[in-house]
Amino acid sequence: MTKQIILKQPAENFENIKKINKHGIEYWEARELMPLLGYKNWRDFENVIKKAQDACKGSKQAIKDHFANALKMVDLGSGSERKIKDYRLSRYACYLIAQNGDPRKLQISIAQTYFAIQTRKQELFQQLSHDQKRLLIRGEVKEYNKQLFSTAQQADVSNFGKFNNYGYLGLYKLTAQQIKQKKKIGKDNILDRAGSTELAANLFRITQTDAKIKNEEIKGQEPANATHYDVGQKVRNTIKEINGTMPEDLEPEKHIKEIVKTEKKLIGKKSSKKNK
Repeated sequence: MTKQIILKQPAENFENIKKINKHGIEYWEARELMPLLGYKNWRDFENVIKKAQDACKGSKQAIKDHFANALKMVDLGSGSERKIKDYRLSRYACYLIAQNGDPRKLQISIAQTYFAIQTRKQELFQQLSHDQKRLLIRGEVKEYNKQLFSTAQQADVSNFGKFNNYGYLGLYKLTAQQIKQKKKIGKDNILDRAGSTELAANLFRITQTDAKIKNEEIKGQEPANATHYDVGQKVRNTIKEINGTMPEDLEPEKHIKEIVKTEKKLIGKKSSKKNK
């Protein structure tokens, strides 16, 4: 039980300090990551960053794509401020920093384990069939949607239908009802008929809205609605920038319940073969 709790902490802390730029791209600030990995001294932590940059270069990746130089304003008291050096880090950069940190630090060991598990999950995910990927992402969407609605409730949101619709408006430029009409899916839940690409876009919308409401301590129905819309719009802009297909133009797929039935049948056949 203790090990399970420890392994969850890096995921929660790591995602809680994540930020999104105006283009919808996620990043982490090195100064905020530093204490999570057990470092108190910036000079020591910057040495780890430099090792991570060398590893990045060795993997044929452009350092500037993952370690962007930045400046951070710090309060010196009496209303005065000073600029200090910082970095804006990609998820890959954070992974490399954990891998090059001091393994004697408990936080580093935990982070390395966390990233190793995440990497293995990604490898296994790539081996799944399209239907299995849909099933997996749909399950994650359901869980994170519950978390988002809990966060929205704490932010004093009372009309969850309206709140949810603003997320769709930002991402699809259509209301939930208009999406259903365009995709001709009747009364089916939009996400139950979405393919893995569409589900992934919605998962990003949901998790980032949840993080933004928490991080910025947003309160009230209208501010929460606006936040959900803005995040959805940023995800849409990111899709547009990489010349992806807009979510409203993606074809609906068979209902997720059909995949569940098929998977249960396959599991039943495998079990019967083992028992013979």
